[in-house]
Amino acid sequence: MKGMAWSTTSKGSPIMSSNRKSISWIAVSVGVLAVFLIYASWGLVSYPLGSAVHSHFYGVDSTANIGVSESSKNEDSKDAQPSSDLDSPTVSSDQSSDSRIEQTDTNSNSQEGSSEPTSEQSQVNKEGNEIEARDRAGSDSQESSTSFDGSKDAANSGLPSKYDSQVDLVSTATLPVAGNDTSDVTSSDKNEEPASVDLTNQSGASSADTANPECDLYHGNWIHDPSGPLYRNDTCPVITQMQNCQANGRPDKDYENWRWKPSQCDLPRFDPKKFLELMRGKTLAFIGDSVARNQMESLLCILWQVEVPKNRGNRNMQRYYFRSASVMIARMWSSWLVKHYPEPFGYAEAGVDKLHLDAPDDKLMEFLPMFDVVVLSSGHWFAKKSVYILNNEIVGGQLWSPPKEYQKKMKINSIQAYGISVETILTSILAHPNYTGLTIVRSYSPDHYEGGAWNTGGSCTGKEKPLGPGELVENEFTNVMHEQQINGFKRTIEKVTNASRLKLMDITEVFQYRHDGHPGPYRSTDPNKITKRGPDGRPPPQDCLHWCMPGPVDTWNELVLEIIRREYEGSSAS
Repeated sequence: MKGMAWSTTSKGSPIMSSNRKSISWIAVSVGVLAVFLIYASWGLVSYPLGSAVHSHFYGVDSTANIGVSESSKNEDSKDAQPSSDLDSPTVSSDQSSDSRIEQTDTNSNSQEGSSEPTSEQSQVNKEGNEIEARDRAGSDSQESSTSFDGSKDAANSGLPSKYDSQVDLVSTATLPVAGNDTSDVTSSDKNEEPASVDLTNQSGASSADTANPECDLYHGNWIHDPSGPLYRNDTCPVITQMQNCQANGRPDKDYENWRWKPSQCDLPRFDPKKFLELMRGKTLAFIGDSVARNQMESLLCILWQVEVPKNRGNRNMQRYYFRSASVMIARMWSSWLVKHYPEPFGYAEAGVDKLHLDAPDDKLMEFLPMFDVVVLSSGHWFAKKSVYILNNEIVGGQLWSPPKEYQKKMKINSIQAYGISVETILTSILAHPNYTGLTIVRSYSPDHYEGGAWNTGGSCTGKEKPLGPGELVENEFTNVMHEQQINGFKRTIEKVTNASRLKLMDITEVFQYRHDGHPGPYRSTDPNKITKRGPDGRPPPQDCLHWCMPGPVDTWNELVLEIIRREYEGSSAS
């Protein structure tokens, strides 16, 4: 071709000398691009970038379920069996406070996805329902003692909270954050270097400034406090829907504006920063029934206002980690706090829970060394169908009768069994060789079914303010259960040498005045729910055992904070 210069190789092959350089650069460019794409692809799917992207779009930490070994998972899966009587739609008419009303909640709570408060709560409740459904399909007494409540929440003369949200997913998009962490926390959470966050008391007064260390906290009065609660129902995504009274349509809210005033001093308003500083590097665990869950959620809601925690829950327990002070808040389900299982024992058939009143809950004891402060809650499950065993001999039962030839051996009723269980668990905890923490026994939580039990016309509908001095109507059953618990506590104190590690938080009488603090009929998001008595005077289905959030239950955690302050700062604190 004209104008084109050709050259010839030694073999005489003509090539374009001007293209040799171009071909070489193209090859190099393609190689560089290939290497870049390979490394970029690897980076996009690897942790932490992939996890961070997932978290950003979904508000979910994909590594939340840590700290449980494969063997533990296999054990839990192997143990899980269908529940016996707790989920049965046909329940004895004299069974107190659980399964029958649980069944009525199923339809109303299936609408939780339309809850009004926040997008965070909608996400939380949806996930909670999915977890609850999975747990319910494979839950026996052992599973319930160590895992999610599922369908096993129960009460003595109230109804259970079946739809425990079991929050494992939290979106932090609209909530206040202080020192929030987006990275994963390993099982050595306590040893991690915490974020540098100032946790000094910024409220102007510390707990020590206003509370006499020697003050009796459990005698006083409820006083009106217009400053309102420590959080709102729409600023905390972990509230179980059945305790979210405002979202469920409760028309009044003055029940949120009362504070407990001890006669000899002031109980300080809960200071989240003070709490996190006192608990720095420690774990607090709520162990027990659905009322323990109620209290745990209250504490989380209060702390949530200053820092959004990271969910570290696993199959054995719920755990929330506050990175600013390396504080973990945990909850373990243990319905009776003592060893129990549904398998046959002697002449007691399968399917009925067998309670070894002289042996502690195995899982509780296994995980106990992880905790620095333990808050115990029990009592209401002793109204459940069960068999009582002492020294490997059947000695009694509740809603269960032995064959006629063994009936003379039945020596222990449910109230006595409760007292024995209290002594057993407290003695076992204090004798544990690897646990040196503080144990707080929260006394029996009163219900307020007036005019009958939960299934015989009992009601707390329309209660809008606390009872005043002289207005208290004694609840005989609450009183005897409280007495048994106190006696079990005292027997423990008499026979241990380290009783200083055991504290009684005696809220029973204090909270008998708070008949206004329960959800009552406002335990469901159903817009068509019945909230008033019918033409025949029959009250609507309601919860007069658990506590609205926010509400009186928040005072329990103010008391917990004061007990912890006295323990860690000493009685000489000014």
